[in-house]
Amino acid sequence: MHYFALLISQDVELAPEQRAECVAAFQAFHAKAGAAIRAGDALDRTTAATRIAGGPDNPLVPLSAPPTVATDGPFAEGAEVACGYYVFEADNLDDALALARDIPVAQYGAVEVWPMVHWQAPEQPLGNDWLALLLEPPEAVNTPGTDAWNAQAGLHVELAKTIGDKTLAGAPLHPPSTATTVRVRDGKVLLTDGPYIEGAEVANGFYVLRAADHDEAVTLASMIPASVIEVRQLSGVSGL
Repeated sequence: MHYFALLISQDVELAPEQRAECVAAFQAFHAKAGAAIRAGDALDRTTAATRIAGGPDNPLVPLSAPPTVATDGPFAEGAEVACGYYVFEADNLDDALALARDIPVAQYGAVEVWPMVHWQAPEQPLGNDWLALLLEPPEAVNTPGTDAWNAQAGLHVELAKTIGDKTLAGAPLHPPSTATTVRVRDGKVLLTDGPYIEGAEVANGFYVLRAADHDEAVTLASMIPASVIEVRQLSGVSGL
């Protein structure tokens, strides 16, 4: 089974020596967990992020702003925000959580682990592409297999007919009740049922998009059927 691990931490600029330590820690993690990693990368800082609200039928003007200007969601000042992601292949949730607890971010932030409904694996290496994280209010998330979920899935099928060659990877996620948040503090693993919720929405799926630039990435993301889409560029540092 495949699991989506969303990495959460403070959005801060690291000093060169801190950055070097962070890179070394992630390299060690990749060496240990590489057999289970199917995709993943760091995300550019939220100052370069864009949130799109309103859905493809009524999109609002994308909001691009540094965290000191915005008032909610991942742009809130001082908030912990998504800083990267992984896709793991594991036999069960316990194995996926064991992988998540070894991610360096778990030592000072958190890792949300979500079972994926299905996984569209990339057929080519990913680089400085774009992550479109689909967000919904928790009460608006549909359960896979229900009529409402199937109707929403149909909209994604139609989307694929329009931008299919621009979608490199992606997956819908199971509802928030199936998620687990992992933290490690002083060597002790802390597991919490449900996602880490800082803003008003929770993850409901994601796409990795190939776009020439930020404007094209936002245009593509604005066509995705979701209440809110957060667009972030991949750092292209993982080599996955």
